[in-house]
Amino acid sequence: MNSSSADLAAMDRALDLARDAAADGDVPVGAVVTDAAGAVIGEGRNLREATHDPTAHAEIVALRQAAASVGSWNLDGCTLVVTLEPCVMCAGAVLQSRISRLVFGAWDDKAGAAGSMYDVVRDRRLPYRAEVVAGVRESDAAGLLRDFFEARR
Repeated sequence: MNSSSADLAAMDRALDLARDAAADGDVPVGAVVTDAAGAVIGEGRNLREATHDPTAHAEIVALRQAAASVGSWNLDGCTLVVTLEPCVMCAGAVLQSRISRLVFGAWDDKAGAAGSMYDVVRDRRLPYRAEVVAGVRESDAAGLLRDFFEARR
């Protein structure tokens, strides 16, 4: 499945959120949740350092905001757009929230759970799965991460 113009616009916003996270000393990951019409209903960025919360990944923050926005945990028909392939925790949250589509930028060879290390979001043994669109604005997302970690070495 290809990315849509709504996916690209959401990824641009997610990249902006990732830059904000980096400026605050957190790993540059941003996420946006859109409804079926492509309207943004939630967004987030990594806030682990700012909040001292190990679960404050960009995806979790965005999913919480989206659920509050629609008044339900069930986000069926929605799309999560994130700059980095989700980890196992975030992939589980995608399934628990019933997100229909996951769009991400950079692959995470060390901890990714949407096709690289694991494929939790499409695991046929689980009762729910999400469609995955990978590599959207991949070089931009990977560049943010590379620059962030190189500056810390």
